[in-house]
Amino acid sequence: MVASEPGLHGVRVLVTRPAHQAETLAQKIEAAGGEAVRLPTIEIVTPASTATLNAVLDRLPEFGFAISISPNAVRQFLPRLRARGIPPGLRLAAVGQGTLRALNEEGCENILAPRERFDSEALLELLPSAVVTGKDILIVRGEGGHKKLGESLSARGARVAYAECYRRVPPRQPDAANLARLRRGEIDILIITSIEGARNLCALVGESGRASLLATPVVVVSERLAQTCRELGFTAELCVSAQASDAAIVATLHAWRARQNSL
Repeated sequence: MVASEPGLHGVRVLVTRPAHQAETLAQKIEAAGGEAVRLPTIEIVTPASTATLNAVLDRLPEFGFAISISPNAVRQFLPRLRARGIPPGLRLAAVGQGTLRALNEEGCENILAPRERFDSEALLELLPSAVVTGKDILIVRGEGGHKKLGESLSARGARVAYAECYRRVPPRQPDAANLARLRRGEIDILIITSIEGARNLCALVGESGRASLLATPVVVVSERLAQTCRELGFTAELCVSAQASDAAIVATLHAWRARQNSL
């Protein structure tokens, strides 16, 4: 008889995603027997000024593609897009499985998106020079988002513009009780899904909780984020999830727990 999966029973997992994005992941952790300790490290808010965004949206009929970087980009952009009317020549595209799902949930169809690897490199494979040269492409993102996708498309001859439709800010009212648990070392493993979130978490715990935080194992969603955690001083195990999806993160938690049980 094959032994059953050890599950996450008794494991206290800190979930740092923004509150509106964290619940499905938290529920999956709890369904596996773990305790999801919710401590968002980022809040999503509207831009301080929408003048630049509105100027870009005035040019919507010029664009061949509108590429959404994240589910937050979808949620912030689509209402503005629909209010103005979706130009018939505009094709929507998505980086990441969660972004594609957010577009589908909004009723959007014919989305250009990778079907296997869910990252900007995989999307770029669908947008070679022959497709994008001379085209106007809109990248929908938060303020100060990653530059690599836009730079790659520009190098292929596209004219790239950005619709920066939200800001990421530190939480204004972090959960005091869960923050105290983290400072006391009562968390078994962290989930960190963004560089900004990692930095905000370090700032939230302050000097009094820094040693405990940095000694806690972490699940991250990219090698780049793992490197940031090392630079911040994390010394415990860094577990890199194959994808940023909830299912992949939970699978990484299971693998980590299985290694603990085998020690």
